[in-house]
Amino acid sequence: MILKQLAPLLLLTPLTSAFLSREFLARHPALRTALKAQEDFDRAGLVFQGQRGENLEDLYPAQTFEQRVNHFDKHSNATFEQRYWVNDKYYKPGGPVLVLDGGETSGADRLPFLDHGIIKILAEVTGGLAIVLEHRYYGKSIPVKTFSTDNLRFLNNSLALQDSAEFIKHVKPRGISHSLSPADGTRWIYYGGSYAGARAAHMRKLYPDLVFGGIASSAVTHADVLYWQYMDIIRTNQDPECIANLQEAILAIDTVLDLPVSLPHKVLKSVFGLGDLSHNTDFVDVISSPLGGVQSRNWDPAVSSTVFDDFCAALSTPNRDRSFGLIRIPALVLNYGKFIKDNVVSQCPEGMTVEECFGTYGEEDLVEDEHDFSNGRAWGFQVCTQWGYFQGAPPDPEYPRIVSKRLTLDYTSKFCHKSYPPGKHYCLPEWPAVHEVNDLGDFSLSYSRLAFIDGEDDPWKPATPHSDRAPLRNDTISEPFKVIPHGTHHWDENGLKDPSKEPRDIKEIHAEMVALRCAGVLPSCLTTLLADCLRQPAPPFWFPLGE
Repeated sequence: MILKQLAPLLLLTPLTSAFLSREFLARHPALRTALKAQEDFDRAGLVFQGQRGENLEDLYPAQTFEQRVNHFDKHSNATFEQRYWVNDKYYKPGGPVLVLDGGETSGADRLPFLDHGIIKILAEVTGGLAIVLEHRYYGKSIPVKTFSTDNLRFLNNSLALQDSAEFIKHVKPRGISHSLSPADGTRWIYYGGSYAGARAAHMRKLYPDLVFGGIASSAVTHADVLYWQYMDIIRTNQDPECIANLQEAILAIDTVLDLPVSLPHKVLKSVFGLGDLSHNTDFVDVISSPLGGVQSRNWDPAVSSTVFDDFCAALSTPNRDRSFGLIRIPALVLNYGKFIKDNVVSQCPEGMTVEECFGTYGEEDLVEDEHDFSNGRAWGFQVCTQWGYFQGAPPDPEYPRIVSKRLTLDYTSKFCHKSYPPGKHYCLPEWPAVHEVNDLGDFSLSYSRLAFIDGEDDPWKPATPHSDRAPLRNDTISEPFKVIPHGTHHWDENGLKDPSKEPRDIKEIHAEMVALRCAGVLPSCLTTLLADCLRQPAPPFWFPLGE
């Protein structure tokens, strides 16, 4: 593939961007490379502005903390600079430090949460210091010169957790002269969402002497090699009419692809604008992309995706079956094809074929690109080594499904060993070592002052302690266990500059999180609004108050 030809993709709309999940991009490196440049575009838009319209990267300038590349090798002295950002507007000495883990993206992408999201909310009511901490190998916290397989070997859960531990023990932000170390009495509260939510839970369990409390939002504490449940919770929780239409369309598509001759396959794929895509598995992968829009929904329209809703509306558009020679294509499939052609295939740059854009079987596809410093390549390595989460069809062919039965584990995982070939010092395991994650607690991970918050409709909920596969547990003061009705992915993390305009469910979950500081006082405190909670005359439980 000629990556220079991908410039038109830099103009992708938010609608299209929401289609292309990080997991999808891991399998399609050409698109991933283009979107890496998009990550660096001007963040001075609505979401990335402060209270008075300031650019957030100007309002909260990045600071750096020196980390060892390998904390566990006493013979290695190599270091790198880990970025972090501080909001000290509300800080009073003696208050807690609230750190938000940046997770698998640039820490700069988390600045809205520092300015008007969850850690700002908590800092304001506790006199706390709010910090966003960038994860190694993401953003500009890069410890190596290339992303070769060998150089990526320092990207694992243990080293990243130790980064956070060292940061908590030793960081000295500009403008703060006294120690923030837990050894000197400062209480640290660790927040994360999704992968970073699992990290928040891990930090509280593994470093209880450093992390006084953890808030784990949409925390994927259970790692799975095959994660077909991602699609299944969409099937069970989304609009029944849309799901019925989608299941009918997928059944029709698989029926055509089951035919032993290739002509009907090409006719079908042409309806989607993918007639020249050689492999049927690549085809069914591309047409599954609208399902990523469910995860990208948010209660705030300014940052929400309408992809899945638009897709459902397109499926139900009045239409008629159409015949192509002896091949009859149902109206639902025609609607499906038009949506994919207009919203996904149309993004293939002029001069490139659909095979070059979406194919994964060519000699140049999925090969190692050590100069690709994208989030997709870094996260793909973590997927292939420890976390898994290969999303596709349920393994039982008789089980109801909303993706093609051809979206198998072998297909969704095949990029791993091609994209990360054996190096001199490191080789990928045959399958991700998910036990390294699950041994830390899995579905049962719990600890005092560790809160779990999930969205009822989140496709990642089956990998969290709120999963139907997890043991039942109670929502308690010491170990809060919350579900946001109809919520998806870490909906509690963002906020509005004017909190009074937040929807009721978000006001309530934010109030319950604030109420953690007066937990153990009155049960009603957990359901009050912010001001009511602050009027409680009791001593803090989770959060100390600044002087």
